[in-house]
Amino acid sequence: MVMKNTNLCFALENPITLLTGKPKELWTRKDFIKVIQSIGLERITFHYVAIDGKPRQMQIPIQNKKQLESVLADGERVDGSSLFKGIVKVGFSDLYVVPIYRTAFLNPFDSKSLDFFCRFFDYEGNPANFTPDGILAKAKNYFKIKTGFDLRALGELEFYLIFDLPKKMYLLSKQQGYHSSPPFSKALQILNEMTSLIAKITNTVKYCHNEVGYIENIQSEIPELNGKTAEQMEIEFQLTDIEDLAYYLVLSAWIIRNVAYQNNCIATFFPKVDPGHAGNGLHFHIALVKDGKNITLDDTGELSKEALMAIGGLCHYAPSLTAFGNTVAASYLRLVPGQEAPTKVCWSPSNRSSLIRIPLSWSKTNNIAKQINPHETDEIEYSESRQTIEFRSPDGSALIHLILAGITLAIEWGLNNPERSLQIAEKYKITDEPHSLQKNFEVLGKSCVESAEKLLQKRHHYERDGIFPPEVIDYYANFLLAENDKDLNQRLISLPEEERLIESRRIMHRNLHKC
Repeated sequence: MVMKNTNLCFALENPITLLTGKPKELWTRKDFIKVIQSIGLERITFHYVAIDGKPRQMQIPIQNKKQLESVLADGERVDGSSLFKGIVKVGFSDLYVVPIYRTAFLNPFDSKSLDFFCRFFDYEGNPANFTPDGILAKAKNYFKIKTGFDLRALGELEFYLIFDLPKKMYLLSKQQGYHSSPPFSKALQILNEMTSLIAKITNTVKYCHNEVGYIENIQSEIPELNGKTAEQMEIEFQLTDIEDLAYYLVLSAWIIRNVAYQNNCIATFFPKVDPGHAGNGLHFHIALVKDGKNITLDDTGELSKEALMAIGGLCHYAPSLTAFGNTVAASYLRLVPGQEAPTKVCWSPSNRSSLIRIPLSWSKTNNIAKQINPHETDEIEYSESRQTIEFRSPDGSALIHLILAGITLAIEWGLNNPERSLQIAEKYKITDEPHSLQKNFEVLGKSCVESAEKLLQKRHHYERDGIFPPEVIDYYANFLLAENDKDLNQRLISLPEEERLIESRRIMHRNLHKC
């Protein structure tokens, strides 16, 4: 039998859903007006993603019904030349920000605000074609038209919580924080606070836990960090619409930082915080969907032909995808041999050092708990597979909308070039043979400069059918080239050990809040 709880109310359900009695896909202006009046809200807050991938916001006081209806119907104006400096000309700078109704949420840090994520529109009322949200929306629609499929995605959001350790007791060892519990983990209460807020807004959180990283005493030239303790955390999401995932990840990073600040902590998504300690990845899981069902596995429980094509497409695009997934010099201090972070283009059913991994997904069994709880008689029936394809190179510096747009185009290429993509998938597969990972696979870029060069070489993959405008490719290539980090690892290796540590930390800690 299928277990249903349609009449139950849970503490972490979205309060707007509870107030309106509607799922987010059906929310209307009338619903929001009722919510505003019933709770006594005083303002609307618009959130939108600027050229650097970070959220910006605008607060709009609610003064009367007519004004409220107008704001919800047509949004507001913003200065595009400030939000997209280097792409938008000052003479044509105005853009509209228009609320996406399904993204509405009650602001957890402002009890008087109803918040929305917004899309950018140009002066003619068309979606802006150069903004991160616009590029991902175009890629998603293009994928549907060209393949007939949809993509669902989830993210594994890793970050460090940095704080003053009050007591030197129950200390964790280096690289031993994975799934630790109190009293060894000191920050789980803060993590739970973050996760509850994110879950209530998105309804897509799978779980949270401590990750591997633990740094007892950070050494840094930055007073904000020096002498602090750091615990690595992870929040993982459920599969959801790939466009919605982008908003959820940006929103979650915003919530995480705010909760950390309220608890006198720092949260950082920077890809590397200290040499020899785990870096912050941002792994993405993808599922191919046809007619509403996950088809990543075939009828025999093995990877479907379409999934192999998708893997081939990801392998084909991978060297240039780092331009959007690994955007600071410190990214390439994480992507080094000997760690779980990938360095080569390859895929595997299980190996965590591979670029693409096929994780465990209950494909061979379900209702396992009955084996150890024999009194349980009900079974949950699953209408579709829970299998995903995990892409492991991106980190906390990723431009979330753009990396997801790039992943979408990579998989579309794989599905529409089946012969070549299947050959690529076969070529880059890791086998069970000894030293299989040491094969002469293509190597990922070792610096922002190399990633920029690969992006420019493959720009036609991104610019096809106008998905990525040429000026956007040029902008982000120049953004990466400005890191000036070519041969970074070789330069560091040539330094004496003490100087190498100092310089590595300078690179890792500069622009700490950039990611």
